[in-house]
Amino acid sequence: MIFAINKPSGMTSHDVVAIVRRKTGIKRVGHGGTLDPFATGVLVIAVGREFTRQLSEYVKGEKEYEAEVTLGGTSTTDDIDGEIEEKTVKIKPTINDIEKNLQSFIGTVMQTPPIYSSIKIQGKPAHRRVRKGETVVMNAREIEIKSIEILSYEYPILKLKIATGPGVYIRAIARDLGEKLGTGGYLSALKRTRVARFDIDSALELDEFKS
Repeated sequence: MIFAINKPSGMTSHDVVAIVRRKTGIKRVGHGGTLDPFATGVLVIAVGREFTRQLSEYVKGEKEYEAEVTLGGTSTTDDIDGEIEEKTVKIKPTINDIEKNLQSFIGTVMQTPPIYSSIKIQGKPAHRRVRKGETVVMNAREIEIKSIEILSYEYPILKLKIATGPGVYIRAIARDLGEKLGTGGYLSALKRTRVARFDIDSALELDEFKS
């Protein structure tokens, strides 16, 4: 079977998979696209060999997010889980400044993934190399951002609705937007609201699944 769970904050995607394994008694369980521990929302789960083989379809599918970006600071991980360094901002960007800069993110563009990511460099995840003190250089890669809509803005908090193709790091958008605005920026909250045909309204709550 394939279904979606609304992943709560504070858990890894693998934690959810482990719960599904224990509950179903089936070892062959996978997920379609990692969510960071602080993030919430749609996590596609497949149970059984027949269905885990189909997961790549969902990984490649369109995704939608509601993202909260905090301006006026930077993070070592580009999100709220990293070490935050606040910046002094003399001129706060207007909503028009933000809208103008967001246009450059839409379409087929190049994005440099965060150094704290699971992308493998010479066979080892980048985040493990960084935590061992190694210098890691991430190569920019082509991604697609289909749309970005401003939901609300009151400095320093900017809320966005973002639709993407596969392989997009939302925290990299927060980081790069902050750089363009000259304020710094990092991802302070994230909810994935859709993965392909699965949306947040059809996703099971984890407690509901357990029961």
